[in-house]
Amino acid sequence: MSQFYTVSWFSAGVSSAVATRLAIDSYGVDEIIYIDIEDQHPDSMRFVKDCERWFGRPITILRSPYGTVERACRAAGWINGPRGAACTRLLKKRVRKEWERSNAHHNLRYVWGLDADEAARAERIADAMPQFEHLFPLLDHASGNGMGKAEAHAVLRASGIKRPAMYDLGYHNNNCIGCVKGGMGYWNKIRLDFPEVFAARAKLERIIGASCIKGVFLDELAADAGRHGGPIVDECGIFCEIIGIEPATERLTGGDQLTADTTQPAVAQADAKPAEIAQ
Repeated sequence: MSQFYTVSWFSAGVSSAVATRLAIDSYGVDEIIYIDIEDQHPDSMRFVKDCERWFGRPITILRSPYGTVERACRAAGWINGPRGAACTRLLKKRVRKEWERSNAHHNLRYVWGLDADEAARAERIADAMPQFEHLFPLLDHASGNGMGKAEAHAVLRASGIKRPAMYDLGYHNNNCIGCVKGGMGYWNKIRLDFPEVFAARAKLERIIGASCIKGVFLDELAADAGRHGGPIVDECGIFCEIIGIEPATERLTGGDQLTADTTQPAVAQADAKPAEIAQ
């Protein structure tokens, strides 16, 4: 029996899904946790359920009582700051920390879905949380040079899992629709694909008196500002065969069922004061 309680913080992104599956096969994973936010594309929950079958185990779903990016930013009284985004702090970080307090009796080890191009970010995570052990299955993959985003997408497709809709729309991550950390090119794409979200974020900026993009409010953003690369195209070939991950249909069959709806409330109450939130 492992000395660790191994937890994958599943983001409902492609890299996170493949990293989780690799960790299950290589180390064993005790719990898979997804922090659900109402601003995610509706297809994200379909992907979560598909991944449950692929992983062969349920995914614990946690939610903040704030629920949405707008409510979190309004409660905090700010959008982005020196220590990151208000929504990340309230909707994700605080939820994780509350879970950690409830599970302090475990010797925790975390699985992260950072790919071959994110070694520096992996180091920052390990340095920021030295009290936990950390696994980066894509970075440490036995292929030698780690696994990149395109390869992870190829693995997912070869395993019979349809990737989240945001990727097919041309976005590079399955983040919330209207991520406050996006740049000019990202926001101009949101303006075209989700005009109602663009308008809502622009209104929120004026209410709070702060912008998502440093130096410019969304309602002043030039329509041709910034640039946004094309969609991630997988590179499926011999690499998919080498890693040998079995398809989802081979994982659970017949009457086997898993339930993603293991929702657990977390974090502070929604009427917390901004001064409390900033801690």
